[in-house]
Amino acid sequence: MAGRADAPHPPERAVARVDVGAIERNCRRLRERLGEGTELCAVVKADGYGHGDVWCARAAQAGGATWLAVATAGEAAELRRHGISGRILVMGALTHEEIHVALDAGADVVAWRAEFARAVAAAAAREPGMRAPVHVKLDTGMGRLGTADPQEARELAALVAADEHLRLAGLMTHFATADELGDDHFPAQLEAFSAFARELRERHPGLIVHAANSAATLREPAAHFDMVRCGVAIYGLDPFGEDPAAHGLEPALTLESYVAAIKRFEPGQSAGYGRRWRASEPTWVAVLPIGYGDGWRRALTNNADVLIRGVRRPLVGTVSMDNITVDLGPETDVEVGDRAVLIGAQGGERILAEEVARRLDTINYEVTCGLLPRVRRHHLRS
Repeated sequence: MAGRADAPHPPERAVARVDVGAIERNCRRLRERLGEGTELCAVVKADGYGHGDVWCARAAQAGGATWLAVATAGEAAELRRHGISGRILVMGALTHEEIHVALDAGADVVAWRAEFARAVAAAAAREPGMRAPVHVKLDTGMGRLGTADPQEARELAALVAADEHLRLAGLMTHFATADELGDDHFPAQLEAFSAFARELRERHPGLIVHAANSAATLREPAAHFDMVRCGVAIYGLDPFGEDPAAHGLEPALTLESYVAAIKRFEPGQSAGYGRRWRASEPTWVAVLPIGYGDGWRRALTNNADVLIRGVRRPLVGTVSMDNITVDLGPETDVEVGDRAVLIGAQGGERILAEEVARRLDTINYEVTCGLLPRVRRHHLRS
């Protein structure tokens, strides 16, 4: 069978098409939610949540982001190698070697222990006149990085402000349950951080205070402070796991494969390892050359849909490393070469990353972060 002549792209075994125009528009919409003087920091860690960090960083800046955030020093260095300018915040824990990488990239770093701040000062002392920008992190209830002791945070801020090789740039925290509407932990964290931020501002004017992730940005304007750190939302993913359109966000990523083979199945015949699906009636089955070697998880066995010619078709049989099988029904017009959409829209149908996440009992951005390097990223602009 021949491929469809009207297909907009030649068939590819596994490709993620990323619309950087959607990322730019999402950033603009998020900026519109912010008050005067509040900046947008676009989080592009983990290769831009699987979307491509450099491309996404540029799109976010075009959409009004004035800061970028990453988790590692290497991620900051990668952005700089590709000519990305502007402020970069490295939010994660750093070894002594990674401190040098972060400072060489001109990035801000985060501290919650005096020993780390002194190590940053020692690294900065190598460069005449350098004052490394440091953000002090208060743990108000996430229970991960950051000091949970306000007094330790006060003393650390004073130490950083007094050191000739350091500059106290910011104060931050991170919310544990901002995406759980109606909980009482988020308001408690916000109240504790707000009170502490007021105190630190009085002692250290000019601090950039920031706390809000995507969920907090959409949920509570009081959490915006001087800057918000949006990750998932800039990619058009809903931090609440529902429909991003409810917040005016556009999903940027479409995951595609193609129909590589079509086979006739009679009742009782099976597809895939372990014979976990058997035809109950005569049917046609399409084979798509994508699998868990591309990040399409094995837990989606008999547990996902695929769009082919604008129609939802059930994934049947075990997801293997390189292939999946899709039930086309007893009669079909599908042909070899037809595009297959695993995440995205086709015709009048769509499959959101949020739907895939619910089937996997996980979150939408684990789905996009989990797409492996074998999936080619194709960046385009709409």
